[in-house]
Amino acid sequence: MPNPSPRAFAVLSGAAALLLLGGANASARVDFNREIRPILSDTCFKCHGFDENERKSGLRLDVREDALKPAKSGEIAIVPGQPDASELIRRVTTDDEDDHMPPVKTGRKLSATEIATLKQWIAEGAEYQEHWSFVPPERSALPEVKNPRWPRNEIDRFILARLEAEGLGPAREASRETLIRRLSLDLTGLPPTLAEIDAFLADRSPDAYERLVDRLLASPRYGERMAVDWLDAARFADTHGYHLDSGRDLTPWRDWVIRAFNENKPFDRFTVEQLAGDIIAQREAVDEEAALALRIASGFNRNHMINYEGGAIPDEYLYAYLVDRVNTTTTVWLGLTFACAQCHDHKY
Repeated sequence: MPNPSPRAFAVLSGAAALLLLGGANASARVDFNREIRPILSDTCFKCHGFDENERKSGLRLDVREDALKPAKSGEIAIVPGQPDASELIRRVTTDDEDDHMPPVKTGRKLSATEIATLKQWIAEGAEYQEHWSFVPPERSALPEVKNPRWPRNEIDRFILARLEAEGLGPAREASRETLIRRLSLDLTGLPPTLAEIDAFLADRSPDAYERLVDRLLASPRYGERMAVDWLDAARFADTHGYHLDSGRDLTPWRDWVIRAFNENKPFDRFTVEQLAGDIIAQREAVDEEAALALRIASGFNRNHMINYEGGAIPDEYLYAYLVDRVNTTTTVWLGLTFACAQCHDHKY
């Protein structure tokens, strides 16, 4: 199977999000990640989380297996299916200031809603979940709809099912003038010309819409439009930043990104060439032109601000550049924010 292109990656990501939203559990069961983890993180994990040096009473609540074990006191914080037998519930509801959790001195007290949610979660078995962003997505079953003739694809079924659940119906099909305007703005960032509108309105062939999509995807403007978000994520700029903010020219890298989208470069290759194109150019048997393109691709790593001010300490700013590079790389490709880890260990 060929590697997904940046274009396909964007489409698949959007589709996956819709499928996950559409397949969300419609029952009233408590969701650990959405409802329980925030409570425990805010009120418990500082003293009963992963940090062994900060952990109190031998109780760890961020790992289910540990939360079900007796603490140093011999009490069990969480007894699945039995909220009344769970020490956690006793501690958050007691009037004894010496036993109450969180400690009275913190000024934090769980609300009645939070306590009820904890009780329901324990009664339902106290199941933990991995952080949602690390759970592999699964294809959801297609929902039943009352109007099976309206959906044209799987995503339509999820949209229609939600509309029907809210007592709503689909909007009327957009006019051809609206369709070409939406497509042009979405795929090229530019409105259609009058000549393009007239040509589309005059084209009554059954595949007129599909051919319009193909034409816009083949336009050089498509790559320019798609590159905008990537340039923002990669912190592309025409100046060095800092106080002097003098100009610099990173347009070769910008143009490489635009060509990558227009050529439908596979996303895995799009990734490795930007992260290590200069190294690949040394190791792979490529001609001079290809080697130059690879080195340009690795310009992703030089998009950070650079300080040429008098008095700037080179070693200090070398560290700042490295931190910026780590932050950007992890945000762009992992979807994670590492900036806090520069100074802090997180409580979970």
